[in-house]
Amino acid sequence: MWDRFLRACRREPVDRTPVWFMRQAGRYMAEYRALREHHGILDIIKTPELAVAVTLQPIQAFELDAAIIFADILTLLEGMGLELEFVRGEGPIIHNPLDSARDIDALVDPPVEESLGYTLEAIRLTRAALDGRTPLIGFSGAPFTLACYAIEGGSSRNYIQAKSLMHTDPAAWHRLMARLAERVGRYLAAQVAAGAQAVQMFDSWVGALGPAEYREFVLPHSRRALALAAATGVPVIHFGTGTAGFLPDFAAAGGDVVGVDWRVDLGDAWTRIGTDRAIQGNLDPVVLFGPWRAVRHAADAVLARAEGRPGHVFNLGHGILPGTPVDHVRRLAEHVHAATARR
Repeated sequence: MWDRFLRACRREPVDRTPVWFMRQAGRYMAEYRALREHHGILDIIKTPELAVAVTLQPIQAFELDAAIIFADILTLLEGMGLELEFVRGEGPIIHNPLDSARDIDALVDPPVEESLGYTLEAIRLTRAALDGRTPLIGFSGAPFTLACYAIEGGSSRNYIQAKSLMHTDPAAWHRLMARLAERVGRYLAAQVAAGAQAVQMFDSWVGALGPAEYREFVLPHSRRALALAAATGVPVIHFGTGTAGFLPDFAAAGGDVVGVDWRVDLGDAWTRIGTDRAIQGNLDPVVLFGPWRAVRHAADAVLARAEGRPGHVFNLGHGILPGTPVDHVRRLAEHVHAATARR
């Protein structure tokens, strides 16, 4: 059933639980590492034919129910005037982070079709290559996670600069978040126009916030971005990590599907979100480093908590980690399908 994933997102009956993995294309695969020997990550992202090749690698290797376009959330910021570089051993670095309200107001906002046209073209080419066999997911970072990168200049443990701006100059913070929300929403809509059949908004750093902070400083902007994406009519996935402390508020921002990490019981999360919404998750990606029997046991526990209800999309609670045993990825996808086959 080629549309198993899309049907689950809409909480429609499926023949078995669909499965895909965040970061299912990446460094754990030998095919990807071979390509990286000759190309930098931004070169791959900005060369549509290479982005297509990487997107298809896990689809060709594993029994997956969705492809996700190979891209990066930070290219959206690059299009706004921030200087992005991926440094080996350090990850993404922004060389001109936002230091003041003046920097925020100086950001540019070209049409996403121009500044991110390479990813939109990769989506068009991937849809053609998939030829209706597997649905394609597009994605963007969420306004909060993007704001943190833009202000901190890279990864952060405590988000001191971002949260300081939030509390010392809330007007500037909300101006930044409003601009990002509009841009994220337009980018997701453009991906749908290019051929994405579902989209996901990643809020990977939102767990740094308390419930009151989320409601005041983030929720309205996430809601705006998700509403723009939802207007396209395709399923929208809203994913965050560390959201257990404010999960109902996170879900209230929107999304047909709410993605949760492994720090919350999937059954409890679904109750708090509301069983009228689909849910995605939520195996700990580190479990895949253990013996297969432990992986299978943990997967079965997730499936048991889903109780076979319509609307479960099996996934990890975050992305596949470098060094993950490839055979465990393959066996996990096959096991989820076998264990949930409806006869």
